[in-house]
Amino acid sequence: MPTPLKVLLGDYPHTRPLKEGTVSVEGVECRYPESSPLPPAFARMVRDLAYDICELPMATYLQARDAGIPVTLLPVVLVGSTHHRSLTRLPEGPEIGPRDLVGHRVGVRAYGQTTGLWVRGWLREEYGVESSDVTWVTTEDVHVAQYVNPPYVERSKAERVADLLHSHDVSAAVLGPKAIGGQGAGLVPLVADAERAGQAWIERHGTIPANHLLVVRDEVLRDTPDAVLAVYRALKQAIADTAGERDDSPAGRAVAAGWSPGLTACVEIAGRYALQQGLVRDAVDVAAIERKTAFLDA
Repeated sequence: MPTPLKVLLGDYPHTRPLKEGTVSVEGVECRYPESSPLPPAFARMVRDLAYDICELPMATYLQARDAGIPVTLLPVVLVGSTHHRSLTRLPEGPEIGPRDLVGHRVGVRAYGQTTGLWVRGWLREEYGVESSDVTWVTTEDVHVAQYVNPPYVERSKAERVADLLHSHDVSAAVLGPKAIGGQGAGLVPLVADAERAGQAWIERHGTIPANHLLVVRDEVLRDTPDAVLAVYRALKQAIADTAGERDDSPAGRAVAAGWSPGLTACVEIAGRYALQQGLVRDAVDVAAIERKTAFLDA
C-alpha cells in the first residue's frame, strides 16, 4: 500500500514533473497542496507542521532548527541566486551606497526573510555595516513564532516593502527577485555593478546563496525513510531532466540535489550570517545536519 505524503512545493520547471506525474514517486501517494503566495505555507509548516515534506527558506529553516522545531533539512536547493541587486533605492532619490546606510532605515518583508539574511551578510562582510547599525522596518512577522526580533527591528503598517520607499519612510529596501520584477519595478540597486559583485561573492565562497530548500518532518523521516528517499530521488531526477530549461546564471546554477562541497559551504555561511545577525542563538553544526540525511545518496 503506498505511503501517503503531503508535499508542499512551489511551481517551478523542476517541480512540475512530480506534480504532473511525469516523474513518479515509487511507493508513495503524494498530494501536492498549492499555496499562492508561498510564504503563508512556510509559516504553517514551522508553526503547525502542516506538511510532511515542505519547501522552506534557508533562514526559516535555521530559525526553526534553533527553536527545536522537529524538521530535518533535505539536500535540495529549489531556489537560489546572488543578492547584491536585492538592496534597492528610488532612482530619483539620493545616490547612497551601502556604507551610507549606517544610522538609516531599511525596509524588508521580515527580519527573518532569507533575502535579508544574505543582504545583511554581504553588507557586513564587504562594507563593515553591522545589522545593528540599521533600523530594519518590516511589513510582516517572521515565520517562526518563537523568535523575537532584536530592538533595531520595527514593524510598519505598510502592506508592501516598496511602499515604505515610496512614502520615504526608509532610505533603501530589500526585495527578492520576484519583488524586484513586481512591486520593485523601476528601483535601482545600491551596488553600482550588482551582478559583478554577486559573481565575486560566488568566487570568493565557492557557492551560490540558496533561498529555498526542502525539509521533512522528523516523525516522517523516522517512520517512513523509504518514502522520503523516493520523494528525494524523484525530485533529483526532475532537476536533472529539466537542466536544459535553466540558464547559466547564478539562479540557474543554484538548483541542485545532493550534498556537495557547495551546499555544505552555503549552509555554513548562512548559519554564520544568521548567528552574526541574531537570527539564531547557537552556532550551526552543518556536519550534524548532513549526517541525518547521508543515506539519501548512499
